[in-house]
Amino acid sequence: MTQTNTLQEYAKLSSEDSLAKINSSKNGLTDQEVQKRLEKYGKNVIATTQKQSMLKTFLTNFTSMMAILLWIAGFIALLTGTPELGIAIWLVNVINGIFSFWQQYRAQQATSALQKMLPSYVKVIRNGQANKILAADLVPGDIVTLNSGDNIPADGRLLTADSLEVNQSSLTGESTTVNKEIEIQTEEALKSAGKYAEANLVYEGTSVVNGSGVFVVLATGMDTEFGQIASLTTSVTDVKSPLQKELDILTRQLSIIAIGIGILFFIAAVFFVGYPWPKAFIFALGMVVAFIPEGLLPTVTLSLAMAVQKMAKKNALVKHLNSVETLGETTVICSDKTGTLTKNEMTIEKVWLPESSYTVSGTGYEPNGIVKKGDKRIDLSQEKDLLQLLRIGSLCNDSAIEEKNDHYQLVGSPDEGSILILASKADYDLSDEQKNYPRKSELPFDSKRKRMSTIHTHNNQQYVFTKGGITEVLSSCQSYLKNGQVAPLDDTLKNQILTQNDHFAKEGLRTLAFAYRPLKPNEELTIENCEQNLIFVGITASQDPPRENVIEAIQKCHDASIRIIMVTGDYGLTAESIARKIGIVKSDDVRVITGDDLAAMSEATLKENLRHEVIFARVAPEQKYRVVSTLQSLGEVVASTGDGVNDAPALKKADIGVAMGITGTDVAKEAADMILTDDNFTSIVNAIEEGRTVYNNIRKFLLYILNSNMPEAIPSLLFLLSKGTIPLPLTVMQILTIDLGTDMLPALGLATEQTEAGTMKKPPRKQSEHLLTKQIIIKAFGFYGLMASFISIGAYFFVNHLNGWPAVALAANGKVYLMATTMTLAAIVFCQIGAVFNCRTEKQSLFEIGLFSNKRILGGIIFEIILITCLMYLPFLQKLFGTTGIQLKDWLFLICIPLPLILIEEIRKKIIRSH
Repeated sequence: MTQTNTLQEYAKLSSEDSLAKINSSKNGLTDQEVQKRLEKYGKNVIATTQKQSMLKTFLTNFTSMMAILLWIAGFIALLTGTPELGIAIWLVNVINGIFSFWQQYRAQQATSALQKMLPSYVKVIRNGQANKILAADLVPGDIVTLNSGDNIPADGRLLTADSLEVNQSSLTGESTTVNKEIEIQTEEALKSAGKYAEANLVYEGTSVVNGSGVFVVLATGMDTEFGQIASLTTSVTDVKSPLQKELDILTRQLSIIAIGIGILFFIAAVFFVGYPWPKAFIFALGMVVAFIPEGLLPTVTLSLAMAVQKMAKKNALVKHLNSVETLGETTVICSDKTGTLTKNEMTIEKVWLPESSYTVSGTGYEPNGIVKKGDKRIDLSQEKDLLQLLRIGSLCNDSAIEEKNDHYQLVGSPDEGSILILASKADYDLSDEQKNYPRKSELPFDSKRKRMSTIHTHNNQQYVFTKGGITEVLSSCQSYLKNGQVAPLDDTLKNQILTQNDHFAKEGLRTLAFAYRPLKPNEELTIENCEQNLIFVGITASQDPPRENVIEAIQKCHDASIRIIMVTGDYGLTAESIARKIGIVKSDDVRVITGDDLAAMSEATLKENLRHEVIFARVAPEQKYRVVSTLQSLGEVVASTGDGVNDAPALKKADIGVAMGITGTDVAKEAADMILTDDNFTSIVNAIEEGRTVYNNIRKFLLYILNSNMPEAIPSLLFLLSKGTIPLPLTVMQILTIDLGTDMLPALGLATEQTEAGTMKKPPRKQSEHLLTKQIIIKAFGFYGLMASFISIGAYFFVNHLNGWPAVALAANGKVYLMATTMTLAAIVFCQIGAVFNCRTEKQSLFEIGLFSNKRILGGIIFEIILITCLMYLPFLQKLFGTTGIQLKDWLFLICIPLPLILIEEIRKKIIRSH
């Protein structure tokens, strides 16, 4: 009992034979039998994916390639005789790891709080008596009773069904309700119905919209169809995110650069300067440590964490930090239609009568909108035929719209709910009409005749009100309502009605037809008698409306060169209509591929279709998974959205799985990387923007820290090339002061920089494009770094000049040497102040975004000025870092450094913008 095929065997049996086959009866199971079956089949629960242990999750944050490099760097620092430095580097690693873990833990806790359990209690018959038990204690063979509003807790075969309608959208993705009955299904009927559409079977995870019923449980827990789909997510292995891969590549690149420089400096120290090998080795190790960006991991973590917090405020809950940046790389969004792009709230948009037509404004279940005839709002008292249609639709209706906490909720069928909202918009007084036309009887809907009728009394006259499918209702009509009078219905008008129905279908609208007739006294109230010689009134045309702001969000995606592919369980015509309406597809060459088409399609043909505008309709869960997988094989970074259990495998497979927090099933939330707490597609686009911002900010940080490497390396290079004639202008400890001290906080401030204008006007970055590019290297070393090198070395020689150079040799020790190296260090720090402002934008003017708009950068600048001041004037720090106090004129020189650097960069950016 683990596959649909097995369940379908029960669909071909009578209810009595089904009970016999599963060894049960209408009196239910005995307690002893229940215990046996519990031991055999286990609890009725959906197993979640086995989570990584907290300890393993914690340790993972300390074992990335960059983290390992920092552990090694700390060890190297110990070897060079600077234990304080080694401990500082290790502390950076520890603090970053704890911070990353804490962010992950908070996200997981928030996700757990969002999880909604399957029905806690169910009503069963055991030992011949009705009982209320935990849904988890259900076993195959249990007899379960269902009522309107109940969630269905297991797969089963119906034994009784009274006007039973079920919402299976969580399983199929379709917003239409399914009518259930107990009749035996033939092989042909099962084939034509398709998966999950068997009239006499019910499935776990779905819910009762109308009516009541009783079913025998056939499968529980992971053996249900719900469970089988959930199990597909466990077969998908986790892979590194694009950002993790990029950081690994960057770590290798920086390691090669650092080790390469270390080797060159070691060779130069031995052969040019004549250093002893041990001293040269320690000198080279210091340079290796200097070129390792110790602040990279904290910057990445802070940037991601800040983005997570921003996204949480914008209703997007991210479960893993690295998922943020992956969103920024997204090239394709595979989106479900119902509940994701649309509201899952059927709304009547048009009403057609043989003599007139109407348009309806407003969407969803809120009664905000009006009914218009032409350009004018109607007066219902002047629209007799429309009044009769509203009367039929509102009274032949078992649903209700309830207002709870200023929010309108549907209780019942979406189609019936849309009629009630239409009536409200037309100022139809339902409560008075219910008194004037009390219901006497009902002829429930069934899937064969596709109609529902109710019998009402008014002024001692009985009426039958009928609604249903256009073909089925029209076939029972002999006349139609024309301006309040009954007129004969001829073939010409019938064809006109059917043509209008086809027109609505092409627009992706779903139609309902309405008819009535007065009954004769003492007429037998049967389907055969009542549903004949009816008077046709008109048609309503409805559609599940798009979510608010979804059209703008989709246009933003187009501007950002992000493709959106609709993958839905709904019909192709409806899907294409919605896709065109909201702007997903625009060309005439749109390929609508059904599930059957996809099943017969080769991989090569599928890849060819995916290069065009395409919509997938009537697809099964494993097919959605295939679409995502094929897109990934084409080099796309795929985000897949959805809310139902049918979406879970694709959510897990996608680079970013996005589940709905309100309507989403537990399985979907478990599989997803991100959960939208407001179920709004717009939140995805905001998240993508944040993801792109994160990547840009990491690049800004990288540019900033590489700036200082050039002026750090040039002094040592001069020392080596001059064979010691130029004393070392900057000591190793002073270099590390910049990397771990003065640079750190301003760099972290760059991680919180706001989104730059035009971010969502660019295409996603190519996967072949790495964090460290030629442009960044050229800008860092050949532009920013070169200017800083000239200024800092100039400061070194300037101090020496004031003290007699070149008439006397450059000072190699004493007060003058300390002042010269201190000025070199301070000049680099003030060059970095200018650099951090320059790195805030790529092309946009700094003055446009506000010179002082990033408070964290300002705080970082204040901190580095205080730190460099302490290094100059506190005796114990002077001794440790080889510094000394400087004079007032030196401070004036330092203060003037950032301004020309900023102005030069502003000129460069203006030239770039003008081209």
